[in-house]
Amino acid sequence: MRLDGRTALVTGASSGIGAETALGLARLGARVGLVGRDRARTERAAAHLRRETGGAADVFLADLSSQAEIRRLAGEVRAHYPALDILVNNAGAIFSERHVTADGIERSWALDHLAYVLLTHELRAPLEAAPQARIVNLASAAHTRGRIDFEDLGGERRYSAMKAYSQAKLGNVLFTYALARRLAGSSVTVNAVHPGVVASDFAKNTSGGLGFAWSLIRPFLISTEAGARTSLHVATAPELDGVSGRYFAKCRETASSARSRDEALQERVWSLSRHQAGIEASRPVR
Repeated sequence: MRLDGRTALVTGASSGIGAETALGLARLGARVGLVGRDRARTERAAAHLRRETGGAADVFLADLSSQAEIRRLAGEVRAHYPALDILVNNAGAIFSERHVTADGIERSWALDHLAYVLLTHELRAPLEAAPQARIVNLASAAHTRGRIDFEDLGGERRYSAMKAYSQAKLGNVLFTYALARRLAGSSVTVNAVHPGVVASDFAKNTSGGLGFAWSLIRPFLISTEAGARTSLHVATAPELDGVSGRYFAKCRETASSARSRDEALQERVWSLSRHQAGIEASRPVR
């Protein structure tokens, strides 16, 4: 599907899957906003996109683990794009060490999950202003191992990098399904994707056994170009017009975990996430 005259925003677009996704959208004619934390890397990605496609690329800078940064970013995006046709929530990472953000949230949950919730909420107006908007949430097959530990959500008692990451990725899928119900009948759809295990900078923040294991398997992983295919498919395929609340892998709809399809859990995480992100003042559902 050609995207001439349409606008897309991709988070985590300074490298890896995000940069490839932005490039693919630009090749189809979209004006693309690239969101990154590092100015130099994001500018390089945007310059490469312009050289390769001759298309328009805008650079937005933000640390998406910070809620104040997300709100500032959203304000800039709204000012640039009165209508937003595609939002790809792609930014994410895995961290060996536990860290708490300025908002008092464990970093994996803040960046890999709550950033999706808050940025999507803040961009609701331009998404609804588009004739047909699509939200694509980058989840992971790791969600199948995830559990939402409501008693120790931030890993204060016991932190594990993979536990924190899998929990956040399960959060992505739960959020996608809960949001899809609320968007039913509107011009906006939302779906989650598993990109595959990609040879990117995803695990650059890991050390110890996890970092060593990643360095060993990295040469055997799929390319960032291959990793972006499912995101691009879900963002652009004509046959997915109106399709919402689904989970995709290898460019095909597939079943997510049984836990992710638990509607009561979806609603509980929806309420908790919006409370943590300062969207709703009401107490989370218990």
